Amino acid sequence: MRNDIFSVLSGLFSAGLSGKNGIDQGEILSRKVEVEAKSYGFQLYVPPPAQPAGKLPVIVFLHGIRERGTSGVLPVGGGLSQFVRQYFKQIPAIILIPQCRPESYWSDPVMDEMVTRALAQTIEEFGADDRRLYLIGVSMGGYGVWHFAAAYPEKFAALVSICGGSSIVKGERFAAVAKKIGKTPAWLFHGAADKIVPVDESRELVKALRENHGNVRYNEYENVGHNVWMNVLAEKDLMTWLLAQNLK
Repeated sequence: MRNDIFSVLSGLFSAGLSGKNGIDQGEILSRKVEVEAKSYGFQLYVPPPAQPAGKLPVIVFLHGIRERGTSGVLPVGGGLSQFVRQYFKQIPAIILIPQCRPESYWSDPVMDEMVTRALAQTIEEFGADDRRLYLIGVSMGGYGVWHFAAAYPEKFAALVSICGGSSIVKGERFAAVAKKIGKTPAWLFHGAADKIVPVDESRELVKALRENHGNVRYNEYENVGHNVWMNVLAEKDLMTWLLAQNLK
Protein backbone atom coordinates (compact mmCIF):
# COMPACT_ATOMS: atom_id res chain seq x y z
CA MET A 1 0.00 0.00 0.00
CA ARG A 2 1.30 3.43 -0.86
CA ASN A 3 1.89 5.71 2.09
CA ASP A 4 -0.03 8.75 0.92
CA ILE A 5 -3.43 9.83 -0.37
CA PHE A 6 -2.29 9.04 -3.90
CA SER A 7 -3.10 5.40 -3.05
CA VAL A 8 -6.70 6.48 -3.11
CA LEU A 9 -6.48 8.22 -6.45
CA SER A 10 -4.45 5.47 -8.08
CA GLY A 11 -7.05 3.02 -6.83
CA LEU A 12 -9.66 5.07 -8.61
CA PHE A 13 -7.78 4.69 -11.87
CA SER A 14 -7.34 0.94 -11.45
CA ALA A 15 -11.06 0.61 -10.73
CA GLY A 16 -11.83 1.60 -14.30
CA LEU A 17 -14.98 3.69 -13.97
CA SER A 18 -15.92 3.33 -17.62
CA GLY A 19 -18.87 4.68 -19.54
CA LYS A 20 -20.33 3.89 -22.96
CA ASN A 21 -17.84 5.87 -25.02
CA GLY A 22 -14.66 7.93 -24.84
CA ILE A 23 -16.24 11.07 -23.41
CA ASP A 24 -19.06 9.77 -21.22
CA GLN A 25 -19.24 10.95 -17.65
CA GLY A 26 -18.10 8.44 -15.06
CA GLU A 27 -14.83 7.77 -16.85
CA ILE A 28 -11.12 8.28 -16.49
CA LEU A 29 -10.01 10.34 -19.48
CA SER A 30 -6.54 11.06 -20.84
CA ARG A 31 -5.73 14.45 -22.28
CA LYS A 32 -2.64 16.35 -23.48
CA VAL A 33 -1.48 19.93 -23.32
CA GLU A 34 1.50 21.61 -25.00
CA VAL A 35 4.05 23.85 -23.30
CA GLU A 36 7.08 25.18 -25.18
CA ALA A 37 6.49 22.73 -28.06
CA LYS A 38 6.43 19.72 -25.70
CA SER A 39 3.41 17.56 -25.02
CA TYR A 40 2.34 16.74 -21.46
CA GLY A 41 -0.28 14.15 -20.63
CA PHE A 42 -2.74 14.44 -17.78
CA GLN A 43 -5.79 12.56 -16.52
CA LEU A 44 -9.33 13.52 -15.65
CA TYR A 45 -12.04 11.83 -13.65
CA VAL A 46 -15.49 12.98 -14.76
CA PRO A 47 -18.31 11.97 -12.39
CA PRO A 48 -21.33 9.84 -13.34
CA PRO A 49 -24.37 11.47 -14.96
CA ALA A 50 -26.55 11.33 -11.84
CA GLN A 51 -25.34 14.65 -10.44
CA PRO A 52 -27.09 17.94 -9.59
CA ALA A 53 -27.79 20.19 -12.55
CA GLY A 54 -25.40 23.02 -13.32
CA LYS A 55 -21.73 23.48 -14.09
CA LEU A 56 -19.29 21.06 -12.47
CA PRO A 57 -16.48 22.35 -10.26
CA VAL A 58 -12.89 21.19 -10.82
CA ILE A 59 -10.59 19.72 -8.17
CA VAL A 60 -6.91 19.89 -9.14
CA PHE A 61 -5.02 17.10 -7.38
CA LEU A 62 -1.23 17.52 -7.08
CA HIS A 63 0.59 14.28 -6.33
CA GLY A 64 3.71 13.65 -4.28
CA ILE A 65 7.33 13.25 -5.32
CA ARG A 66 7.25 9.49 -5.96
CA GLU A 67 4.61 9.80 -8.67
CA ARG A 68 6.69 12.01 -10.95
CA GLY A 69 7.02 10.72 -14.49
CA THR A 70 6.66 11.35 -18.23
CA SER A 71 3.74 9.17 -19.31
CA GLY A 72 0.94 11.40 -18.05
CA VAL A 73 -0.61 8.23 -16.59
CA LEU A 74 0.12 7.99 -12.91
CA PRO A 75 1.33 4.68 -11.44
CA VAL A 76 -1.31 2.38 -9.96
CA GLY A 77 -0.83 1.00 -6.47
CA GLY A 78 -2.70 0.13 -3.31
CA GLY A 79 -5.65 -2.10 -2.64
CA LEU A 80 -8.38 0.49 -2.15
CA SER A 81 -9.87 0.64 -5.64
CA GLN A 82 -13.34 -0.57 -4.69
CA PHE A 83 -13.53 1.88 -1.79
CA VAL A 84 -12.31 4.70 -3.97
CA ARG A 85 -14.78 3.80 -6.71
CA GLN A 86 -17.64 4.38 -4.31
CA TYR A 87 -16.02 7.40 -2.61
CA PHE A 88 -15.41 9.45 -5.74
CA LYS A 89 -18.63 8.48 -7.50
CA GLN A 90 -20.38 10.60 -4.88
CA ILE A 91 -18.31 13.71 -5.58
CA PRO A 92 -19.97 16.03 -8.11
CA ALA A 93 -16.70 17.40 -9.47
CA ILE A 94 -14.18 16.87 -12.24
CA ILE A 95 -10.84 15.74 -10.79
CA LEU A 96 -7.83 16.94 -12.78
CA ILE A 97 -4.60 15.02 -12.12
CA PRO A 98 -1.49 16.35 -13.88
CA GLN A 99 1.87 14.61 -13.61
CA CYS A 100 5.01 16.43 -12.58
CA ARG A 101 8.12 15.58 -14.61
CA PRO A 102 11.13 13.82 -13.01
CA GLU A 103 13.58 16.16 -11.29
CA SER A 104 10.93 18.90 -11.39
CA TYR A 105 8.64 20.46 -8.80
CA TRP A 106 5.19 21.99 -9.10
CA SER A 107 6.64 25.49 -8.65
CA ASP A 108 8.95 25.14 -11.66
CA PRO A 109 7.84 27.54 -14.44
CA VAL A 110 7.15 24.82 -17.02
CA MET A 111 5.17 22.72 -14.53
CA ASP A 112 3.25 25.82 -13.48
CA GLU A 113 2.37 26.53 -17.12
CA MET A 114 1.45 22.90 -17.76
CA VAL A 115 -1.01 22.79 -14.86
CA THR A 116 -2.61 26.15 -15.61
CA ARG A 117 -3.05 25.25 -19.30
CA ALA A 118 -4.48 21.83 -18.42
CA LEU A 119 -6.94 23.51 -16.08
CA ALA A 120 -7.98 26.10 -18.68
CA GLN A 121 -8.40 23.36 -21.28
CA THR A 122 -10.55 21.31 -18.88
CA ILE A 123 -12.77 24.26 -18.02
CA GLU A 124 -13.33 24.97 -21.71
CA GLU A 125 -13.95 21.35 -22.72
CA PHE A 126 -16.52 20.62 -20.03
CA GLY A 127 -17.93 24.09 -19.46
CA ALA A 128 -16.82 23.79 -15.83
CA ASP A 129 -17.52 26.33 -13.11
CA ASP A 130 -14.54 28.68 -13.00
CA ARG A 131 -15.76 30.09 -9.67
CA ARG A 132 -15.44 26.67 -8.03
CA LEU A 133 -11.86 25.60 -8.68
CA TYR A 134 -10.13 23.76 -5.85
CA LEU A 135 -6.59 22.64 -5.06
CA ILE A 136 -5.70 19.46 -3.16
CA GLY A 137 -2.08 18.36 -2.76
CA VAL A 138 -0.14 15.85 -0.73
CA SER A 139 3.53 16.17 0.33
CA MET A 140 5.30 17.72 -2.68
CA GLY A 141 1.80 18.40 -3.97
CA GLY A 142 0.99 20.17 -0.71
CA TYR A 143 3.86 22.54 -1.43
CA GLY A 144 2.36 22.91 -4.89
CA VAL A 145 -0.97 23.97 -3.41
CA TRP A 146 0.67 26.96 -1.73
CA HIS A 147 2.64 27.81 -4.85
CA PHE A 148 -0.42 27.95 -7.12
CA ALA A 149 -2.63 29.62 -4.54
CA ALA A 150 -0.07 32.38 -3.98
CA ALA A 151 0.72 32.76 -7.70
CA TYR A 152 -2.97 33.00 -8.65
CA PRO A 153 -4.63 34.40 -5.51
CA GLU A 154 -8.05 35.06 -7.04
CA LYS A 155 -8.36 31.84 -9.03
CA PHE A 156 -9.08 29.10 -6.48
CA ALA A 157 -12.08 28.93 -4.20
CA ALA A 158 -10.49 26.67 -1.55
CA LEU A 159 -7.26 24.85 -0.68
CA VAL A 160 -6.50 21.49 0.94
CA SER A 161 -2.88 20.89 1.94
CA ILE A 162 -1.91 17.42 3.21
CA CYS A 163 1.54 17.28 4.84
CA GLY A 164 2.66 20.21 2.69
CA GLY A 165 4.62 23.39 3.28
CA SER A 166 5.67 26.75 1.90
CA SER A 167 7.15 26.66 -1.61
CA ILE A 168 9.13 29.84 -0.89
CA VAL A 169 12.74 28.97 -0.05
CA LYS A 170 14.05 32.31 1.25
CA GLY A 171 12.88 35.26 3.31
CA GLU A 172 9.43 35.30 4.88
CA ARG A 173 8.51 31.81 3.74
CA PHE A 174 5.14 31.69 5.49
CA ALA A 175 4.05 35.30 5.92
CA ALA A 176 4.56 35.99 2.21
CA VAL A 177 2.31 33.08 1.24
CA ALA A 178 -0.35 34.10 3.76
CA LYS A 179 -0.44 37.67 2.46
CA LYS A 180 -0.93 36.54 -1.14
CA ILE A 181 -3.61 34.01 -0.27
CA GLY A 182 -5.59 36.38 1.92
CA LYS A 183 -8.94 34.94 2.97
CA THR A 184 -9.06 32.00 0.57
CA PRO A 185 -10.49 29.13 2.66
CA ALA A 186 -7.79 26.59 3.50
CA TRP A 187 -7.81 23.29 5.39
CA LEU A 188 -4.44 21.82 6.36
CA PHE A 189 -3.64 18.31 7.58
CA HIS A 190 -0.40 16.99 9.04
CA GLY A 191 0.86 14.12 11.16
CA ALA A 192 2.72 15.27 14.26
CA ALA A 193 5.28 12.47 13.81
CA ASP A 194 5.99 13.16 10.12
CA LYS A 195 9.69 12.57 9.46
CA ILE A 196 9.58 13.51 5.77
CA VAL A 197 7.84 16.89 5.81
CA PRO A 198 8.27 18.48 9.26
CA VAL A 199 4.99 19.30 10.95
CA ASP A 200 6.33 22.82 11.58
CA GLU A 201 5.72 23.52 7.89
CA SER A 202 1.97 23.33 8.40
CA ARG A 203 2.10 24.87 11.86
CA GLU A 204 3.92 27.93 10.58
CA LEU A 205 1.56 28.29 7.63
CA VAL A 206 -1.45 28.13 9.94
CA LYS A 207 0.13 30.69 12.26
CA ALA A 208 0.85 33.06 9.38
CA LEU A 209 -2.62 32.65 7.90
CA ARG A 210 -4.27 33.35 11.24
CA GLU A 211 -2.09 36.39 11.86
CA ASN A 212 -3.19 37.63 8.46
CA HIS A 213 -6.85 37.05 9.42
CA GLY A 214 -7.13 34.17 6.96
CA ASN A 215 -9.88 31.57 6.74
CA VAL A 216 -8.05 28.48 7.94
CA ARG A 217 -8.76 25.09 9.49
CA TYR A 218 -6.08 22.73 10.77
CA ASN A 219 -6.03 19.07 11.78
CA GLU A 220 -2.89 17.66 13.36
CA TYR A 221 -2.79 13.99 14.28
CA GLU A 222 -0.71 12.80 17.21
CA ASN A 223 1.54 9.77 16.59
CA VAL A 224 0.82 9.88 12.84
CA GLY A 225 3.64 10.14 10.33
CA HIS A 226 3.72 10.93 6.62
CA ASN A 227 0.92 8.44 5.87
CA VAL A 228 -1.65 10.91 7.11
CA TRP A 229 -3.99 10.37 4.14
CA MET A 230 -6.10 7.72 5.92
CA ASN A 231 -6.85 10.26 8.65
CA VAL A 232 -7.82 12.77 5.97
CA LEU A 233 -10.22 10.30 4.34
CA ALA A 234 -11.88 9.80 7.71
CA GLU A 235 -12.78 13.50 7.85
CA LYS A 236 -16.38 13.20 6.69
CA ASP A 237 -16.87 16.96 6.42
CA LEU A 238 -13.94 17.56 4.07
CA MET A 239 -15.64 17.22 0.68
CA THR A 240 -18.83 18.88 1.89
CA TRP A 241 -16.77 21.82 3.13
CA LEU A 242 -14.63 21.96 -0.01
CA LEU A 243 -17.49 21.92 -2.52
CA ALA A 244 -19.42 24.53 -0.58
CA GLN A 245 -16.70 27.12 -1.22
CA ASN A 246 -16.97 29.48 -4.18
CA LEU A 247 -15.56 32.76 -5.37
CA LYS A 248 -17.93 35.62 -4.61
